[in-house]
Amino acid sequence: MNMLVNGEWRVGAYESTNDEGEFDRQETTFRNRIEDDPDAEFPAESGRYHLYVSYACPWAHRTLLVRSLKGLEDAISVSVVDPFREDDGWEFSPEKEGCTEGHLHGYEYLRDVYTEADSEFTGRVTVPVLWDKERETIVNNESREIMRMLDTEFDSVANSDVTLYPEGDRDEVDELIDNIYDPINNGVYRAGFAGGQEAYERAIDDLFSALDRYDDLLEDRRYLAGPVLTEADVAMFTTLVRFDAVYYTHFKCNVRRISDYENLGPYLRDLYQTPKVAETVNMSHIKEHYYRSHADLNPKRIVPVGPELDFEASHDRDELPGGPPEDVEAPAR
Repeated sequence: MNMLVNGEWRVGAYESTNDEGEFDRQETTFRNRIEDDPDAEFPAESGRYHLYVSYACPWAHRTLLVRSLKGLEDAISVSVVDPFREDDGWEFSPEKEGCTEGHLHGYEYLRDVYTEADSEFTGRVTVPVLWDKERETIVNNESREIMRMLDTEFDSVANSDVTLYPEGDRDEVDELIDNIYDPINNGVYRAGFAGGQEAYERAIDDLFSALDRYDDLLEDRRYLAGPVLTEADVAMFTTLVRFDAVYYTHFKCNVRRISDYENLGPYLRDLYQTPKVAETVNMSHIKEHYYRSHADLNPKRIVPVGPELDFEASHDRDELPGGPPEDVEAPAR
């Protein structure tokens, strides 16, 4: 994989698998925190922060989804990169549908945003990126932490009273996010980028054991933590919504589709039909990114036409206790 080394772009400088052929995800680097405190180093203020994302990336999608559910569209601006990532990394292609320019600096590549924050930066250039317009630097590029900050620190400027990290459920939400990360969120990547049969099969075993377990859990729960939508569901959703279209084939996660599951399939449709969620899903960007960007997995870079996915189909999960947050305004139809 490609990365910055002391501020210089290097192709093939990062090895994505370890000696056992297992996918090895690099840790994120910028880990500062925005706080709902005017005296904080990074105080929560409307108009001060900018989010760099890809619609294709499940990690970036988490942050877009929380921004939407919290009604932070006016408070936090967004730039969207091209879903097709070549040797130069994430690129801004404003002429392409669903993409934007790099609004703040006019840069052609996201890597330039990283070197703007740190001219000697060494590491992978990833999305999401949360940028501080006042201090001209990256605050954070860890999706879980950005998701939490958007959820808990911006209530004073949000247009919604939704909370995805409710008091009384926080320990369970944190445990759920921890427990779905390695086998599911990262598990599809562990399978797709495995460098050997044994590593691949370990990832697949972990992935489908976990999916089976959560399918059972959701038999009598509307959401992962019970009757209330939480950050854990956001983290699960961005993997599940990509699964049948991409991971099932491209990453060889073809034991079962999510639509084959008795509870996970309807649960996915229920989440998709929650107001403000569907507008954050761009399936054409998702498919283009995976099938065209990973030439080692798909050398011809042909993007499949199917499958036909009906996320608007009935889910019948409104018979279970709980439901979508009442404070989320339904989109105009």
